[in-house]
Order: sequence, then structure tokens, then C-alpha cells
Amino acid sequence: MGDRLRLAVGVMGNVASMLLYAAPMLTFSRVIKKKKTGGFSCVPYVLALFNCCLYTWYGLPVVSYRWENFPLVTINGIGILLEISFILIHFWFSSAKGKKEVAKMVVPIILICLAIGIISAFVFHDHRRRKVFVGSVGLVASVAMYASPLVVVRQVIKTKSVEFMPFYLSFFSFLASGLWMAYGLLSHDLFLASPNLVGTPLCILQLILYCKYRKNPINELAPQKWLDLEFNNEKLNQEFQLDEKKEPVLVVTENINTKI
Repeated sequence: MGDRLRLAVGVMGNVASMLLYAAPMLTFSRVIKKKKTGGFSCVPYVLALFNCCLYTWYGLPVVSYRWENFPLVTINGIGILLEISFILIHFWFSSAKGKKEVAKMVVPIILICLAIGIISAFVFHDHRRRKVFVGSVGLVASVAMYASPLVVVRQVIKTKSVEFMPFYLSFFSFLASGLWMAYGLLSHDLFLASPNLVGTPLCILQLILYCKYRKNPINELAPQKWLDLEFNNEKLNQEFQLDEKKEPVLVVTENINTKI
């Protein structure tokens, strides 16, 4: 019964994480349409890639015992593919300077992941020590990833506006963090539960702030949120708003077509 419950929670965690990882698709569809990255930073996707690589390795039989953490491998494996896709799109549409910045972030992450894989496989000779080593690094990476929204939380409290904190991204983060926390506790694995013990309260804080300030007016310069699930800074909002104003819009009123 315990193993079935753990597996069920792992499957639900996979679904929630899939929604979270897929959320930037809407953002990058806009980047492709505009053929520029604007003010979007590649840092969150590089951090997410690092996190996915670590926990995919953590779940494989080399580190974990057999396939005890198979749900962890499946979702983080998918996460690696998605994050690489987002980074490549960001790289493609970045300026020459932006491409260099992306490369400076991605290359060290790849080297660190390779080093962790080699050390854990050849230096440590049992699953327990490998899990402690990889799990400790993964714990630091996960806490850093979950702590990054604190910048947005500070801005929401300061402006009393949820303009920069989309609801669905916070909600998906809460679901994924809560379910993986439960999975870690059911597995008696503190390296899986601990980062989510940090992430879940932070996600709850974001949802509370959203409920508190959701009715407050937002900045008039902000574009429509139907296509943006992620943080946009003010400069990016202004750029996209100007682009939208330049595009022709077809208005239909009683068989009269007016192009403005």
C-alpha cells in the first residue's frame, strides 16, 4: 500500500511538474513571433536545466537503488529536453552579446554536471554515499531555484500589484512542490523532501499575495497577460506594447472593416 501511494503521488507530481515546465512555451512562442528575447533572462532556464540534470542522475540506478525513483527520472528527463529547447530558442534570438552571456552560463553548468556524474560514479562505491553527494548538490540547486521568486514577491509587496507574478505559474509551482515534498516524505528521502519543504511555503506565500492584491490595478504599460505566464520586467512590457501598437488590427463593426 505504501509503495502504491508513493507511486501515485509520484505520477501526480509528474503531471504538476509537466505543467510547470511547459508554462514557458507560451512565453517563447511570443519570442519566436517577435524574433527577439526582449528583456527575458535565460538564468531561470539554466538553473532549471541544472536542477533537472542533477535529479535525473539522482533517480537513475547508478545513484538510487534500482528504479526506486523512476518517476523522478521521467519528469526530469522531459524537463531537460524542454529547458534545452528554451535555452536554444533564447540563444538563437539573442544579440551577439546575449549569445555570449548564455554560453557563459550553460558551459559551466554542463561541466559541473559532468564532474558530479564522474565523481559520484567512480569515487563513491555505494548507493548511500552517492545519494548523499548528489542529493546535497541537488538540495542547494533546488533551494536556489525556489528562492529566485523572492525578487518578484518583494516587488509585489512594494507595488501592491500582481502584474509581475502570474497566477498559473505560482499555482503550478505550489502543486509540483507540494507533491514532490509528499513523495520525498513517503520515500523517507530528505534530499527529495527538504528543498520542497522550502519551496512549498514560498509558493503558498505567492498565492496569498496574489489573492490579496489581484483586484488592484496594474501598470497601464503592461501588455495583455493571455500570452505571458512568466515575469516581464517594465522595459520588456514597453517594448512589446510598442510592437503591438505598430501591428495593424482589424476591427469589424456591422460589415464595416476598418484597419487601424
